[in-house]
Amino acid sequence: MSVQADKNGITLGNWLDQAKTDPALVSALEALADAAFKIAKTIRTAPLLGQTGAANAVNVQGEDQKLLDVISNDISVAALSASPHVAAIVSEEIEDVIQNPNAGAGAGLVVCLDPLDGSSNIETNSAIGTIFSVLATSSAARPVTEAAVLAATNAQRAAGYVLYGPATLLVLTLGKTVAMFAEDAANGEFVLVRDNITIARKASEFAINMAHRRHWEPAVTAYIDALVAGETGPRGKPFNMRWAGSMVADVHRLFVRGGIFIYPALQTPGGANGKLRLLYEAIPMAMLVEAAGGKAIAGKAPLNTITPKSLHQRVPLALGSAEEVERLMGGYV
Repeated sequence: MSVQADKNGITLGNWLDQAKTDPALVSALEALADAAFKIAKTIRTAPLLGQTGAANAVNVQGEDQKLLDVISNDISVAALSASPHVAAIVSEEIEDVIQNPNAGAGAGLVVCLDPLDGSSNIETNSAIGTIFSVLATSSAARPVTEAAVLAATNAQRAAGYVLYGPATLLVLTLGKTVAMFAEDAANGEFVLVRDNITIARKASEFAINMAHRRHWEPAVTAYIDALVAGETGPRGKPFNMRWAGSMVADVHRLFVRGGIFIYPALQTPGGANGKLRLLYEAIPMAMLVEAAGGKAIAGKAPLNTITPKSLHQRVPLALGSAEEVERLMGGYV
């Protein structure tokens, strides 16, 4: 499925208008798009400015931060804080809920995001991205509490990611369909290049970090071994493995070629919960995949059965082509 430019030049704003998106959500999504333009430009100039290295700091998960992690977070928070409809922000890089000082009296949206996914790829000039989820909180209390954010995961309004690669692409869902937009840097717009994207039910590619094989649960080991066996195995056909080391890059491949992405629980100290964060990695990517006809699970359970308990909660994750996810889940029975 090749990406074909839309000859009508439908911009993100046009598309949101056609979808009859309410002004509050439009404001939040336009703020995210504005941040994406600025982050893309920053990434392009980072080597010239010496911004590709470490920040000599760690985030709330204890992971080493890159300078671009910090810069991307600052850009995102500033852009979202300019929207009076965004009450609060949750970022991978910040421990607590970020209150928007410019929020209007009726602001009801919370944006959860990973400002720069795959930052370990920065120094190798490989694909990286931004992941986001827009939630609606029913609580009018200020400041917005962690409990209010966690409760709002049941009212997800939109989700998407931005892929910073050879082209800067925005992939977005409002819940029913998935659309892809490409950056038109000259005109400062995201322009529609694919709409109503679906993920093939059957696939022949998988993405997983094979270096962790010795720590996988038996269901994951059996599933991957069957794929690796190819024509001589129980699946009777060849499968290709792909692993970019950036969730955005690996999940983006699902929308182009189908397949399955797996970051499983590990049988190591602290590994049972996986690595990916529920609020701003798993939940938004699951919304996108499911809107495109795919499936998402957290270990042996459907992702939507997981109750969020903290802002930076981790969860094992598999998502992608429905048949593959179902096969993997069946191995846990």
